[in-house]
Amino acid sequence: MKKLVKVVAAIIENENKEILCALRSPDMLIPNMWEFPGGKVEQGEDLFTALKREIKEELGCSIETMELFNEHTHEYETFIINLIAIKCKITEGFPEASEHSKLIWLKRENLSALKWAPADIPAVEQLINE
Repeated sequence: MKKLVKVVAAIIENENKEILCALRSPDMLIPNMWEFPGGKVEQGEDLFTALKREIKEELGCSIETMELFNEHTHEYETFIINLIAIKCKITEGFPEASEHSKLIWLKRENLSALKWAPADIPAVEQLINE
């Protein structure tokens, strides 16, 4: 039986109305595809606490979580992901790629130009249509 993994993802928008997109490194599962930064929710952790911790670890900055944006379950070959996207804003620091190959800021209308990880696509589509 495939393992279900609960993951939180940050939809971070800057003052120019651009969204932060992160390129998965070649060493990660689902390599070289774009995603919204975030990670696994640990046992006993609430969604917002998990996301703040993951963004601090992955990007080295602090965020304020605002609202749940999108929830989607996607079945990959070896596991199932329950991806919960949460709108956020940066409160301290500037995002830097430590685990990802690259970070870029994109306008909503340009998001579809990237090759997204399948689990992130519903949130991408919702952002474009917002």
